[in-house]
Amino acid sequence: MAAVRVEQLVKRYGNVDALRGVGFEVDEGEVFALLGPNGAGKTTTVEILEGFRSRDGGRVEVLGYDPGEPATSRRLRERIGVVLQELAVEPLLTVRQVLSRNAGYYPRPRPVDEVLSLVGLGDKADERVKTLSGGQQRRLDLGLGIVGNPDLLFLDEPTTGFDPSARREAWGVIRALTGGGTTVILTTHYMDEAEALADRLAVVAAGRVVAEGTPESLGGRDVGEARISFRLPAGVAVSSLPVAPTGGSEGAVEIRTDKEVEVLAALTTWALGEKVDLGGLRVERMTLEDVYLRLTGHRAHGDGAPPAR
Repeated sequence: MAAVRVEQLVKRYGNVDALRGVGFEVDEGEVFALLGPNGAGKTTTVEILEGFRSRDGGRVEVLGYDPGEPATSRRLRERIGVVLQELAVEPLLTVRQVLSRNAGYYPRPRPVDEVLSLVGLGDKADERVKTLSGGQQRRLDLGLGIVGNPDLLFLDEPTTGFDPSARREAWGVIRALTGGGTTVILTTHYMDEAEALADRLAVVAAGRVVAEGTPESLGGRDVGEARISFRLPAGVAVSSLPVAPTGGSEGAVEIRTDKEVEVLAALTTWALGEKVDLGGLRVERMTLEDVYLRLTGHRAHGDGAPPAR
């Protein structure tokens, strides 16, 4: 069943059309990532789903509710969790006090000790919020998002400020949540994060969804041209290869093909028969970042900090 349905969503700011017919569905228990450059409309879309912003047209259903309907807003909020880029938390309260207070807003919250363990703040439970580092603050933000045991969790740039180790720990938390049935809608500028976490994703540009699919298939990644590369040992001539290379130099060979299985079979059969080592043999297709750039014409963000919104 769909946890979220969005059809022909429209939002205008004066004469500017921020959303121009956005549509997608999110299945129960999956991680769905929204990607797009600043100003593309993804933040507006998520704020409408959360009930924080009104829409000018289209149909939206979140866990069976219209998030724009005041009469059911409380019931919806009891079933969703939100992790924003910045949350206002009282600096003089302890981590445990903050989580315990927020847990009281929900009918069936997670045990606070369980949340502390999940987000890696067990040893900081009795520390004041003001003493936390930036990465620890983001862990607390994530804890506040999941303490209500939500059916649907919105994650807005959840690992900003995390070091590589902390990022992967956060990914483990998110995977554990979905394993327990929680649906997640994720916005991120990190392509590796989207690829690691998302079951499906959509790319938003200029107020429209320009592509949707799995990380492996988005934009034809799974059927496009492959690049096979390797190095030949000294003394082995490129001309002896069973397949003509399309590039390379000084022993480095590159072959671009849309029949990589056939080419690999020919190469490996030849290499085994001739006892030739194909050093560093690699098969690559377009990366998710390549597809993103092609679809949006904007620069993607890898391990650096994402831009200001």
